[in-house]
Amino acid sequence: MTDLVRSAVLSNYTEVARSVGLDPYAMVKSVGLSQGCLVERDMKIPTSAVRRLLEDSAALSGAENFGLRMAETRRLSILGQLGMVAREAPTLRHVLDIIVQHMRLHNESLLLHMEDSGGLVTIRQDLLVRERGAMRQSVELSLGALMRILRIFLGSDWSPRRVCFVHQSPVDLGLHRRMFGAALEFGCEFDGIICKSSDLDTPIASSDPVMASYARRQIEASISPDSKATEHEVQQLVLILLPTGRCNIAQVARHLNLDRRTLHRHLGKEGTTFTQLVNSTRMDLSERYLAHPNRKLADIAELLGFSGLSAFSRWYSMQFKTTPSKRQVALQL
Repeated sequence: MTDLVRSAVLSNYTEVARSVGLDPYAMVKSVGLSQGCLVERDMKIPTSAVRRLLEDSAALSGAENFGLRMAETRRLSILGQLGMVAREAPTLRHVLDIIVQHMRLHNESLLLHMEDSGGLVTIRQDLLVRERGAMRQSVELSLGALMRILRIFLGSDWSPRRVCFVHQSPVDLGLHRRMFGAALEFGCEFDGIICKSSDLDTPIASSDPVMASYARRQIEASISPDSKATEHEVQQLVLILLPTGRCNIAQVARHLNLDRRTLHRHLGKEGTTFTQLVNSTRMDLSERYLAHPNRKLADIAELLGFSGLSAFSRWYSMQFKTTPSKRQVALQL
């Protein structure tokens, strides 16, 4: 199965690529994309090709912050129909709830989750790309775009409590500090933004309840009944439950108010199984965690929900035909 994203994700790619000495049309061709995706906003293109395009662009140009440069000018309109619905929400919390719930209409590989605790809210993002490879640029593009949306409503001077990245720190943090503020953390267990919960209750003066109701009906009408809704919900719960050691189908079914057989049936209709979703999530996360030379393999095993290092090593060797220790060394070369 190929996850897709609206070609609007490449808005301003042409300008950023040229600013660092690249030919944008040659670059999109090199990853198998049509040049039309640089002009049209509603084409559906493979997220894996977009990931390769951004990583190749950063590597060839030497612009380590290529994805973040693209995020600098992002607006809510980048989300198309989804952005139109969010714009009419009464508070910022409602804006984010709408984006979290319907993100798959814009990007099928991007999962967002919000969690309130102790007066703070964590907005976590996970990019699930079904192939191995670096994804720093995609992560920074999407998290930068989220930060831009927050500042649209909270003001350009607003800053979160923490901004977390799984990957390592770049050499030059100038653009990161300008985009996110000073509270940057790298080598974290997740990518996301942490802010005061009260910030999200900021009312939106321009909100129009009538228009909001109309826009929501429009977006709900556009959702196909086979749009992988259960799969996306299960993926979000797997990401949350893996580090707790309680990621099993009974626990996930309980969170969804379903019994195990019903959950099996829903996932089967969507062409997948619970085991496949857990496995693909572990494969994606393991690659990202192993990219850190100082992260202990035992810690990675725990983050992925394994009972211990030996169980993780056996699983990893079966999936990738190499050991996690060898892969961790190879990723540093």
